[in-house]
Amino acid sequence: MSASERRGATRTAVVWDSLRDVLATPGDVLDIGGGTGGFAVRVAELGHRVSVVDPSPDALAALGRRAQEFGVADRVTGQQGELSGLLDVVGEASADVVLCHGVLEIVDDPAAALATLATVLRPGGTLSLLVAQRHAAVVARAMAGHFAQARAVLAGDSTGKAGHRFTSDELTTLLDTAGFSTRSIHGIRVFADLVPGSLLDLEPGATQALLDLEQEVASRPEYLPLATQVHVLATH
Repeated sequence: MSASERRGATRTAVVWDSLRDVLATPGDVLDIGGGTGGFAVRVAELGHRVSVVDPSPDALAALGRRAQEFGVADRVTGQQGELSGLLDVVGEASADVVLCHGVLEIVDDPAAALATLATVLRPGGTLSLLVAQRHAAVVARAMAGHFAQARAVLAGDSTGKAGHRFTSDELTTLLDTAGFSTRSIHGIRVFADLVPGSLLDLEPGATQALLDLEQEVASRPEYLPLATQVHVLATH
């Protein structure tokens, strides 16, 4: 496994840990922007029926190949579409779990997007929301010498191609307004983006030690502002 693959594993492990109980009972899962199926196929392997909605036909073609390769093609479907027009693609109250990872940043109206997700969830269903976190984005830009960009992100003015960035308080407010009840908040990639890849290559056991550390600090609120992403589980 390459350093980039090991780093990727540390970036997703905490999310999977958070989802373990949510995905314990097979049901209908909707993956918004699921692309090539990095999450969807693994969810299907747990026995769920997974529908992926993504705007890219190339990504959906890759999803089909991946699902076939892993023997879950009968439980994975791909449909072309975007979150803004989701109800034209899937029905209301059609999902037990909705995965919305890395999508809320690029929609024009995050509040309206969350209202749409609430509509497609069945009563008592769970939303898994993974978004870029503003405080870490400010630090990353400042450390790279992009001070004007850092100030724009700090002020909440960095949208468009760069995407929205959220604080945990902003997320919970948006979710409350959309009728969700926040169950848990975890910091994702608190240290993983800061550790040099060469260290993971050269130090035996470094990847596992980094993963253990990420899991230990993920639920500690004092480390949340350092996290590149915030993962929220909310019910509706």
